Amino acid sequence: MNKYQVGMRGQQMAEFFLQRKGYRILAQNYRTTYGEIDLIALHDAYIVFIEVKYRRGLAHGHPSESVTSTKKQRIIKTALHYISEHELSNQDFRFDVVEVLSHGTEAEINHIKNAFDGV
Repeated sequence: MNKYQVGMRGQQMAEFFLQRKGYRILAQNYRTTYGEIDLIALHDAYIVFIEVKYRRGLAHGHPSESVTSTKKQRIIKTALHYISEHELSNQDFRFDVVEVLSHGTEAEINHIKNAFDGV
């Protein structure tokens, strides 16, 4: 598998994980000129903008550590575009990160809610 296919596999695992927790996926790979959001979901009263990070091991740290402040700013700008485009200014929203860490044939999934607090 190439890098794109591996990333998409991780995103599919994250999506299935979230759906089992009651999240309704509204969009996948939402792109604007500002950037991309991997998943956009509805959960309880929130629109949730989700960055998925997949790694095969911890040699380079935890997957969420690769979400830099620059990446967060791009995601926020993209989310604001989505909110405006879909007229959701009165809706509550948050930013989550889902880490998918592969251990051979198994994967560990860690869901970090409100991952952008303090940005």
